[in-house]
Amino acid sequence: MRTLTLVPDAAAVAAPAEAPGVLIEVVVPVHNEQRVLEASIVRLHRYLTADFPFAFRITIADNASTDATWLLAKRLAERLPDVRAVHVAEKGRGRAVRQVWSASDADVVAYMDVDLSTGLEALLPLVAPLLSGHSDLAIGTRLANGAAVVRGPGRELVSRCYNLLLRTVLRARFTDAQCGFKAGRTEVVRALLPDVQDQEWFFDSELLLAAQHHGLRIHEVPVDWVEDTDSRVDLVRTALDDLRGMARVARRQLPRFAATLLRFVLLRSWVFHPRRTRT
Repeated sequence: MRTLTLVPDAAAVAAPAEAPGVLIEVVVPVHNEQRVLEASIVRLHRYLTADFPFAFRITIADNASTDATWLLAKRLAERLPDVRAVHVAEKGRGRAVRQVWSASDADVVAYMDVDLSTGLEALLPLVAPLLSGHSDLAIGTRLANGAAVVRGPGRELVSRCYNLLLRTVLRARFTDAQCGFKAGRTEVVRALLPDVQDQEWFFDSELLLAAQHHGLRIHEVPVDWVEDTDSRVDLVRTALDDLRGMARVARRQLPRFAATLLRFVLLRSWVFHPRRTRT
């Protein structure tokens, strides 16, 4: 993996919580979500307008919908200030988020799932440490103390097993890779994106693993989260895609692990079996 070079945005790093002129871009990736799109975007827009202290932009990122989602997204952009719609020709949540984030002029970029399962009151605690310079990325977590989660036992088991695998196999130090509620300082995200190959659901995990590899600071916010029982996510396919993504990252890390192991073996050999000096 390449060496990451960041050019800090001094104005953003020094910005206090009430700094004027700060812009937060919230991306909502959607694929065939005509059922919930309008209600969710209206609710999000109402919250940000009434209760969020920073300037914002909501970007609906439609990725290859085949229903009325794109039409609804354009109508919402025409109707609501600070809402825009972007069409991505190919399917992929990661692809949609990547396209918007990589071109953003905001100070902080975020994304959230269209079902708004995560309580919106967590958005300010998510972005505040990024604006203050305390952290580089921030994630919502359903698996830390203080989180309140309502979901079925099946999804709970899958989520916990997946995050356990990340910690065991790839030594992840974050608790919840899959919560659809994340943000990052734009210059940090832009520098990390070339290290992220996945265009689908493993995009989040790979981004966090890349950030951890480069020694960046990941802030975690315990969230209230209520499962959308009519979710369009194919859990089996998503789980298989995630496992394939983990295997790919593990293969990429193998040479580095092998080099570390070789250094350890050589050091151990030198310590316990030093060369005898001739007399």
